[in-house]
Amino acid sequence: QVQLVESGGGLVQAGGSLRLSCAASGRILSIGSMGWYRQAPGKKRELVAAISSADSTNYADSVKGRFTISKDNAKNTVYLQMNSLKLEDTAVYYCYGRMPRGDYWGQGTQVTVSS
Repeated sequence: QVQLVESGGGLVQAGGSLRLSCAASGRILSIGSMGWYRQAPGKKRELVAAISSADSTNYADSVKGRFTISKDNAKNTVYLQMNSLKLEDTAVYYCYGRMPRGDYWGQGTQVTVSS
C-alpha cells in the first residue's frame, strides 16, 4: 500500500506565500509523476501543477509565474511553493502520485487566502 501525506496548508493573507509538501511512503516501486490538484467549494477539481520523473513541469495558466513545483526523489516528496497568493487560490489542495500500480491521492490540505 502507498500513502501520500500532505502538509503546509493554512490561512494566509492575499499576497502572501505558503509551501505545501507531500510525502509518499509505503510500497513504492517507482513514481512516474507527482503533482497537485485543487478543489474550491462548488467547483470541479483542477490541476494546479505537475512534475514528471524527468523533471518536466506543467502549470495551470492561473498559477504560472506564482507557483513552483519541485521534488526530492530521495524523499519521494513533492513541494508546491505558492507566492503572491490570491483570494481565488482558496481551495483544498490534493497531492497525487502516478505509479505503476495506479494513481494515489493524499487526503487534502486546506489553503485559505484572506483579504
